[in-house]
Amino acid sequence: MADRNELYIGGKWVPSAGEGTIDVLEAATGQLMARVPAGTESDVDDAVAAARAAFGEWSQSPLADRITVLRRIADGLVARETELAEMMAREVGTPIARSRTVQVGLGVTIFRSMADILETTSLEERRGNSLILKVGVGVVGAITPWNYPLYQLAAKVAPAIAAGCTSVVKPSSVAPLAAFVVAEIAEEAGLPPGVLNIVTGAGGRVGERLAGHPDVDLVSLTGSTSAGARVGQVAAADIKKVTLELGGKSAFIVAPDADVDAAVTAAVRGCYVNNGQTCAATTRLLVPIGDLEQVEAKLVELVGGQSVGDPLDEAIDIGPMASREQQQTVLDMLSDVPADAVFLVGGPGEVTGLDERLQAGFFVRPTVVSRVDNTSAIARDEVFGPVLTVLTYSDIDEAIDIANDSDYGLSGGVFAADDAAAIAIARRLRTGQVSINGGRFNAMAPFGGMKKSGIGRELGPDGLDEYFEKISLQLPA
Repeated sequence: MADRNELYIGGKWVPSAGEGTIDVLEAATGQLMARVPAGTESDVDDAVAAARAAFGEWSQSPLADRITVLRRIADGLVARETELAEMMAREVGTPIARSRTVQVGLGVTIFRSMADILETTSLEERRGNSLILKVGVGVVGAITPWNYPLYQLAAKVAPAIAAGCTSVVKPSSVAPLAAFVVAEIAEEAGLPPGVLNIVTGAGGRVGERLAGHPDVDLVSLTGSTSAGARVGQVAAADIKKVTLELGGKSAFIVAPDADVDAAVTAAVRGCYVNNGQTCAATTRLLVPIGDLEQVEAKLVELVGGQSVGDPLDEAIDIGPMASREQQQTVLDMLSDVPADAVFLVGGPGEVTGLDERLQAGFFVRPTVVSRVDNTSAIARDEVFGPVLTVLTYSDIDEAIDIANDSDYGLSGGVFAADDAAAIAIARRLRTGQVSINGGRFNAMAPFGGMKKSGIGRELGPDGLDEYFEKISLQLPA
C-alpha cells in the first residue's frame, strides 16, 4: 500500500512539522506495508487551531446538513469496502470475512445510526420556565486503538459531527491507515475544512499533547486502562470532559440448567472474535463443576478445529496478533500459567503449518487454559489474544461472585435454560453489557464499562449525549 506522507489539517493535506516516519507492518508477514508521518506537538497545535476555528460555524450548522454528510460518509465507506477490509486485515490480522462485516461494516453502521438518531433528537426542551439547550461540547480529541481502527474512529467522529463538534483524531501507530481514508471520504462528502483533522504519531508525544491541549474540550480515548489513567490525569489539569473505553476481563456464565453445547458455542464466538483482540471479549468461562468434562470436550472440538493462517484467506478462522509486541505479550502470559493448569488446546508454542511467507508473522495458537482459579494472572489480567480461561463454580451465587471479582466491568455473557433465568443472573453482574443466551452486539445500545473498564458510554443516543453540553435558559414566564 502507498505511504501516507501528509497529515490532514484544516481541510488540507500538509506535511508534518517533523521529519520522522512510522512503519506500519503487515501482521501476517512482519513486512513493511506503509509509512505514515510521525507527527509532533506542533502538528497537534495546528490541528486543534483548525478545529477551533471551524467549531463556531459548524456548531450552528443545520441538522439536515450534518445528517447529509454523515450518510455520505457511510456511503463512501461502502464504496471503498474492499480496500478498507483488506487494509485492516493486513494491519490488525482480522480474518477478511470479519474485516468486511465488523471492521468496515460496524463503521458504516455507526455513521448511519448517528444520522438516524439526529433526525429524531430534539436539541431544545421546555421544562417549567426553563428552555434547555443541547449544544456541541466543542473540540474533541479522539484517540483511537489498533484493534478496531475504523469502528472506533466512527464511534467518536460520527457523534462529534452529529453534535456540531469538531475533531482531531490520533489513530494508533500500529493501524493508522483507515483514518486517512476516512478523511478523504469526509472531504468528498462535503464536510467543511477543520471539522475533521488527522494527526498520526506516538502516543507519548501526539496523544499527550492532544489530551492536555487547553483548546480541547473533550478527550475520548479507547485503549488500555493504563493509557486511560494517563489521559484522565493529563486532561484533569484543564478540568475537561473525558470518555474512556478501556480494558476488560469479561465472564461468560454457563448456568447449571443451560444447554452446554449451545452455551460453549456462544462462549467461543464471544472470546475469539478478531483473534481475541477485543476489549469486550468474554475470556473467562465459568461452568458448573459437574459439567466441566463435557465443557472441556466441546472446547477441544470447537477451538481445536479453528484454522490459523493468512487473514486474507477466506477459509481462515484465526489470524495473527496486530504486532510483534502484542504477540510476545500473549506468549509471555501463556508461559506463566499456574503449574496445575491444563492446556486443553494450544499454549505458548509456535503455530505449525504456516507457509514460508508467514513464518515471521505475529501468530499465536488459539488456546484454552482450564482448571485455574480466579486468583491467577491468566484469569485476572487482560490477555488481548486468542485465549480462553475456564473456571468452575459450585452454585450460581459463587459464579456471580467470581464474575464480579475483577478490576474490570466491561462485558459479559450468561447462558441459561431461558431468557428470564439468564436476565435474573445478569442483573447481579457489575458490568456494562451482558449477552443473554447468545444475544448479539447492538450498535444502538450504550457501550462502556464500570470500574477500570472506563468512564462514559459510546454508541446510540447515549453515545451522542456525551458530545453535548446543556444550557438552561431561565425565562421570565
